[in-house]
Amino acid sequence: MGGQTALRRLLNVSLLGSFVLLTGCPYYVAPAGTVVTIPASFDRSFAAASGAMRDEGLTITTQDSASGTIVGGRDGNTVTASVRQQADGSVVVQFHSGDEGDPTLLQRVSQSYDRRMGR
Repeated sequence: MGGQTALRRLLNVSLLGSFVLLTGCPYYVAPAGTVVTIPASFDRSFAAASGAMRDEGLTITTQDSASGTIVGGRDGNTVTASVRQQADGSVVVQFHSGDEGDPTLLQRVSQSYDRRMGR
């Protein structure tokens, strides 16, 4: 019994020590539907947009980082990504498609982009 009591005390002290350490760590809860992210760089956003299009089977036909434009296609569907650096340093990424052949394609590309950006 003496060994079990000593082990139990050691576990209790370890658990208490863990709680004490956690009291110094900030923890923030964002309102529902809020995404908390770090600012993204243009290069990372551009690479994620291009990768997201490839993830969905699009063949990249144009990839011009100077203009922030990526164009890809598959089975007659064309998707264009526009990556823009704003004056405040933020990056805006938009996906466009004029084709209605695959109505969920833009949504899937956008979801893939979010995964690549860690969202």
